[in-house]
Amino acid sequence: MTASTTESPRPAPGGTAGLRERFAHVRALTDRLTDTLSAEDQIPQSMTDASPTKWHRAHVSWFFEEFVLRRDPSYAVYDDTFRYLFNSYYEAVGDRHPRPSRGLVTRPGVTDVTHYRRHVDAAIDSALEAGALDEEGLRLLELGCHHEQQHQELILMDLKHLFSTMPFTPGPVYIDRLPDPPTSAPPPPTWREVPGGIVQVGAPGDGFAYDNEGPVHQVLIDDVEVASRLVTNADWLEFVVDGGYRRPELWLSDGWAHRVDVGWEAPEYWQQDDAGRWSTFTLSGRRPIVADEPVLHVSFYEADAYARWAGARLPTEFEWEAAARAVADDRGELLDPKRCHPRRVGAAMIGDVWEWTASAYLPYPRFVPANGAVGEYNGKFMCDQHVLRGASAVTPPGHERVTYRNFFPARARWAFSGLRLAR
Repeated sequence: MTASTTESPRPAPGGTAGLRERFAHVRALTDRLTDTLSAEDQIPQSMTDASPTKWHRAHVSWFFEEFVLRRDPSYAVYDDTFRYLFNSYYEAVGDRHPRPSRGLVTRPGVTDVTHYRRHVDAAIDSALEAGALDEEGLRLLELGCHHEQQHQELILMDLKHLFSTMPFTPGPVYIDRLPDPPTSAPPPPTWREVPGGIVQVGAPGDGFAYDNEGPVHQVLIDDVEVASRLVTNADWLEFVVDGGYRRPELWLSDGWAHRVDVGWEAPEYWQQDDAGRWSTFTLSGRRPIVADEPVLHVSFYEADAYARWAGARLPTEFEWEAAARAVADDRGELLDPKRCHPRRVGAAMIGDVWEWTASAYLPYPRFVPANGAVGEYNGKFMCDQHVLRGASAVTPPGHERVTYRNFFPARARWAFSGLRLAR
């Protein structure tokens, strides 16, 4: 997922006091999302792309320790081995433990990581209370809060994938939400007209934004229509029944080769029983698919194939942003720890699912990564990735915005990803 700052973000509203409150709130939400998990839940790694919950909890603490607290030579480092174990990909910081082996680290244990989090919390709070963080330290602390919010979403994505591998039905239940009401047909799609011309895109610099959201610049788009709602499970089922996964003419070459190699026949977590009924795995266990919920856990390859089957295409990220500005204050489902699942489709373009766009993840004109190790957060991933826009049902509230550029490889399906059409 995205990150970092070239044009430094402004401090949180309320100055140091506001940032102190925000830090405490973010850290508490991570604790809330993980405090019902057993130690056994937090250690396994279900695939290379995912990480153990324990690792996420330690890594976000490492981020604050490495980039905020270590700026003070008098800071007492909790454990020097953690710098190796919980560094993700910051080459400038030093060597790091191999990503595919994160699930093999049983020590430090879950309780040790909790102690580490408390150590970092106390050190940050003391630094804020004493006014010991300069302007750069405060900016890095703000960045760290947004970084932890990204990992809150990753914790739920990775946990869902882990739980889905359990060999029984309905599978582990992370949150025991109420049963879904009776399913209904989704509303027919309508289209929002987006007039062509020169449009301004990017974060304006009047609040926090990651460096990949800027600089603000102008792009030329043609007249376009963008669907007023997301593609639903009912829509996708028509694609499946019509042989969409068996028709190579609909697929990009790399996508078709990958589909054949791994055997995709439906979105991630979908299963069909002997009676022909479809279900999907959720953080509340396996449940019947709901017709008018947005389709979830599809790759860029699948989204592109579906769009071609539907006689449309995916919007570019600039078309998406131009369309979304008209409804920028509307929200679909964002993270509700009592739900962790999209709502039924509505008119919002931010929330429910991240939306694949047709755009490769590339730098905006005049983009320059931040100096130092923190500049590795974002720019070096601008290759072989695709941009997703919006937010999802596991994106923490306050972490979403119209200019947010999420990105994943074209094959990725474990993110809360879906699509809307353009033409």
